[in-house]
Amino acid sequence: MDLTNSNTANNLAEAFGGESMANRKYLFFAEVTRHLGMHELSKLFRETAQQETEHAFAHFRLMHPELAVTDAASLTPEQKKAIAARCLELAIEGETYEYSVMYPGFAEQARTDRDGSAVVEFEKQQVESVEHAQTFRKAAHNFGLLTHIENHHAQQYSEALQALDGAAPATKAKTGNPATQKWICRQCSMIYDPITGDPDSGIAPGTPFEAIPDDWKCPICGAQKKLFVIYEEAVAA
Repeated sequence: MDLTNSNTANNLAEAFGGESMANRKYLFFAEVTRHLGMHELSKLFRETAQQETEHAFAHFRLMHPELAVTDAASLTPEQKKAIAARCLELAIEGETYEYSVMYPGFAEQARTDRDGSAVVEFEKQQVESVEHAQTFRKAAHNFGLLTHIENHHAQQYSEALQALDGAAPATKAKTGNPATQKWICRQCSMIYDPITGDPDSGIAPGTPFEAIPDDWKCPICGAQKKLFVIYEEAVAA
């Protein structure tokens, strides 16, 4: 069953590109604000950039499950060599496309435009065939989780923007109820909501965070449970 051209595969490629671009963009913003002397804002951009990297890695693992190494010690030398070779193949493929197709095309378009501005064309990412339907079900689940994460990032940036205008920081609080208290991953900002649980990892809806087994890991970046902290939400005025 060839799912190379499925909508989810294309969405994974687009999401990987978007998260990768966000990482570099936020690192650029971090440098800009650092030069402006706004060190806390610079720190926020840099931390979020790292979280976007975790998101991109999660997408890429689903795009290329053959590269997802979970227990390197269990691999034979031949298997390790095959994984490294695949990484090199993909790297060569990307660089070859850039020098043989992408940049020559950009240069030709720039010459045609005559005003010196190059027309940026979208690079279509080719994803290898993935036959296991479970991979795509997990992708759908991850996209749902990332919706809340990106909303959290947007709120953080909105608060930082308001702070630049002199607005007082928003008041935040815990729910006080373990049955509804959300927790957030310090590594990628995945938010665990006990109301929905994490069914894909065997955590049923309605499971308080404290009741989750200690060996449970973040479904986005794989961080351990101990890296989660209580998520404090803004209190309505």
